[in-house]
Amino acid sequence: MEGEKPSRFEVRIHGRGGQGVVTAAELLSVAAFEEGHHAQAFPSFGSERTGAPVVSFCRLDAVAIRTREPVAEPDALIVQDPTLLHQVDLFSGFGTDGYLLLNSGRSLAELGLADLLERHRSERLLAVPAGEIARRHIGRPLPNAALLGGFAALTGRLLLQSVQDAIRQRFSGRAGEGNAAAAADCFELVSERVGGMSRA
Repeated sequence: MEGEKPSRFEVRIHGRGGQGVVTAAELLSVAAFEEGHHAQAFPSFGSERTGAPVVSFCRLDAVAIRTREPVAEPDALIVQDPTLLHQVDLFSGFGTDGYLLLNSGRSLAELGLADLLERHRSERLLAVPAGEIARRHIGRPLPNAALLGGFAALTGRLLLQSVQDAIRQRFSGRAGEGNAAAAADCFELVSERVGGMSRA
């Protein structure tokens, strides 16, 4: 039907080894599965040593997913480490309608991405201090769980509760509760910013 949103939604997650990049994709897929979607998550095969650039992928769909190819044209990009901006071609295949969530306390313009804001839908592009949010809740600046809460708010593709349930399934006790709280804080922050842009 014309105007109907395609059910396939593809996510590419960039970060560094040790930041939970692969775990983030897995958590997304579990959250999607909880909501009755088909989902697939897998890493890029390469070095996952601490500090090395790492990429993982997640696909969400209403029907079974048969492709196993890396995500070349992501509907959403999650960037866990802003230092990758000058080392990796993060925006390869990224369309003008795509969503971007980047872990940084600086604005996208301050990060040198003003041209991206001009070419793309700026209300879908956000930088949030996910590492600092995580530090408050779990004592370490691991941004992956917080960013998933932000992803839910930015894209509307998943419920915060589903993301938190997936986090609690993966991490037990205080780690699970802390990461779930970080996801909630980032969800609220992104919701406020997106709401502010829509009213502007």
